[in-house]
Amino acid sequence: MPSQIRKQLGQGTPPDTTAVSIFSPDRRDRFTIENIIICNTTASAATYRIFLDNDGSTYDATTAIAYDVSLAGNATDIIEVNLYMTDPAGNLAVRTGTGNALTFTVNGSDGSI
Repeated sequence: MPSQIRKQLGQGTPPDTTAVSIFSPDRRDRFTIENIIICNTTASAATYRIFLDNDGSTYDATTAIAYDVSLAGNATDIIEVNLYMTDPAGNLAVRTGTGNALTFTVNGSDGSI
């Protein structure tokens, strides 16, 4: 059985307040999202949302795992999770209340199921 390989799965800074996919599996293996780091690179507070749709691209309250969380200026949140994705149609998406304010980094592992 192949072992899981830990790595950065995705990273991005949304330029506006529209939800964008930050990670989507590239094949039908089990991907495990282990943490999501949100860094506010501005001096003002900003809100964020995180969505997980394992088999699609719905980014609303039905797929939210964090919703309108406020992050202080020049601060970082680290969300420790165990989220599994197995479908290349799925997406982990993020949204910020202030464009170009937050950088999202997704770390985890991938390996064959």
